[in-house]
Amino acid sequence: MQVSFSAEQKSDPAIRMAESILRACVHCGFCLPACPTYQVAGDERDSPRGRIWLIKDMLESGRMAPGESRHIDRCLSCLACQTACPSGVDYQHLVDLARVRIERDVPRPLADRVLRGGLDAVLTRPGLFRLAALAGIALRRAAGLFRLRWPGAVGRTLGLLPGVLPPPSPVDRPASYFATKPAGGFAGNGPRRRVMLLPGCVQTVLAPSINEATVRLLRRAGCEVVVPTGSGCCGALSHHMGREARALHLAAANLRAFAAALENGPVDAIVTNAGGCGVVLKDYGHMLAGDPERAALAQSFAERVRDIGEVLVQVGLPQGAVGASGTKPVLAYQAACSLSNGQKGADHHAALLTAAGFALRPVAGPDFCCGSAGTYNLTQPHMAADLRARKWVVLRRSGAVAVASGNIGCMTHLAAASDALPLVHTVELLDWATGGPRPATL
Repeated sequence: MQVSFSAEQKSDPAIRMAESILRACVHCGFCLPACPTYQVAGDERDSPRGRIWLIKDMLESGRMAPGESRHIDRCLSCLACQTACPSGVDYQHLVDLARVRIERDVPRPLADRVLRGGLDAVLTRPGLFRLAALAGIALRRAAGLFRLRWPGAVGRTLGLLPGVLPPPSPVDRPASYFATKPAGGFAGNGPRRRVMLLPGCVQTVLAPSINEATVRLLRRAGCEVVVPTGSGCCGALSHHMGREARALHLAAANLRAFAAALENGPVDAIVTNAGGCGVVLKDYGHMLAGDPERAALAQSFAERVRDIGEVLVQVGLPQGAVGASGTKPVLAYQAACSLSNGQKGADHHAALLTAAGFALRPVAGPDFCCGSAGTYNLTQPHMAADLRARKWVVLRRSGAVAVASGNIGCMTHLAAASDALPLVHTVELLDWATGGPRPATL
């Protein structure tokens, strides 16, 4: 692609990065059939190739009309296009840059600003989100008594909440959990790995059982698990809304927690059990590359980030465990885009489930996004609902009686459908299969 940036524009490192990415695009169109929003809308501007042209024009001219920015907003960041691209176009970082510029320079309607600001302020703070969720559940129950429905964004948000909010989990507080099994074939008496688990934000409120199962599973596999002091939201929700300052602030907090954990011993891996979070955590090195005080620490952090599936492949599933009691349900595996596309080579979940004795039914078009994408299902509800309906068609056709996933976002979004099958996180199933409790959703 031909680009035309002035010498003054090229003095900006972000523009130089964008120029390199844009020049790699050859307009071949391989990204079009891979893009979920293009398949639904049929509009070139809602395809990766069309968005690249819009971003190019915005960066060259320094402006973008609000009517055009909506096509960037409709991007899921599923990165299926990046997987399909034969030219290696770094679409992820290009669209991230575009979102920052749009958030800074393109005016939005008041309702959009309130919604996006509210999501950023509430969802990234677990304590505040818990209070908001409890209030939301009460509002939904009150509306049900009078057969009322909350309209618009309020109704959609309430529809994503569970019927009952689980209590806070002790594993989400700073602590160290030592291995409950010996270190297998490793020399010495220490743990096989010392790993750091980031509890996260939304997941700790909606599904704390996921972190509980993760800790049990890792300890049983011979790992010492450290939940660090001061860690919090990874920043993905803010990052994908173009709120750069907030995302970097949250990343800095996790880097400080990482540095503190290193003072007490080496950290072999930083474990994430939320696919969407892992994409951003693995990108801290890029996000903070221009910060002279944090760049080296951010790169060291990013190099250690591993999805729970990656860790379990490395250390092996616990051996000699009790095993799941009763008949194991036939599962469909929902392949989260954040694992299959965002974290290359990280999606080991289906193989682990099979190794643990679960029967998995094949799903047609497994890489087609379900429409969750962080806050996308709230900011782009119609596209998200269409994609969810398409996903449920293929999940039901598989003949499975439950759905496994490695991402809380997919689980929450899919569970909001009126005809949803039971959804359960992969680690809860693996924990059950190797001696832990049966997941509550089964």
